[in-house]
Amino acid sequence: MTEITVFGAGGRVGRAVVREALARGHRVTAVVRDPSAHTSVADEATGDQARAQAVDNSVATTYVRGDITDADAVARLTQGRDAVVNAAADLAADPGEHFPAANRALLASKAPRVVAVGLGAYLAAEDGPIWMDLPAFPSEFRPFCEGHLAGVDVLRKGGDDLDWLVLSPSGDFDHEAARTGEYREAPGSPTSRISVADFAIAVLDQIDAPSHTHKHVGVEGPTRP
Repeated sequence: MTEITVFGAGGRVGRAVVREALARGHRVTAVVRDPSAHTSVADEATGDQARAQAVDNSVATTYVRGDITDADAVARLTQGRDAVVNAAADLAADPGEHFPAANRALLASKAPRVVAVGLGAYLAAEDGPIWMDLPAFPSEFRPFCEGHLAGVDVLRKGGDDLDWLVLSPSGDFDHEAARTGEYREAPGSPTSRISVADFAIAVLDQIDAPSHTHKHVGVEGPTRP
């Protein structure tokens, strides 16, 4: 049984990754801000059992409280695991500080395999500039994307000894789309879409049978709009 730690397990992508991992028979440590909102939970700091609710209920899942920017906590929560997924984002924090700090903590953890959820906004396009450099890119999203990219640069510059991969939608998520069970790798494109469930399949495929390392790879649904 593969042991996986998922940071940001309470978000849409993180929850989909947890479900896909469980469907494949893996055991998951799901790191969230508030374990009491989930089931099979424990407070990472105290070990106290929290109030159980019917959310992602599985004996193979343990929900714990943890901060991905806390290097000591990350080291504890990834020790002995086979792989780590970083789907965490603190929207209340400065993105230019949060994302680099998170990836510095992952570097220090020496985790055997890290799959970090990236953004299509800075994925290399087939030709021309990246999406966030286009004039039509919404300026209000730029600080978040630049901070996210700064986190990726931490991996690129210091991650030679870590088996890391940044995996992102080639464009964006279609949150209303159903799971198809299919996806394909594709360069960055503002029109590209993928369902969250299909993206989770791609994440777990890169854990179960890794085919990329030390790079940013984009995936999209089986058909492009």
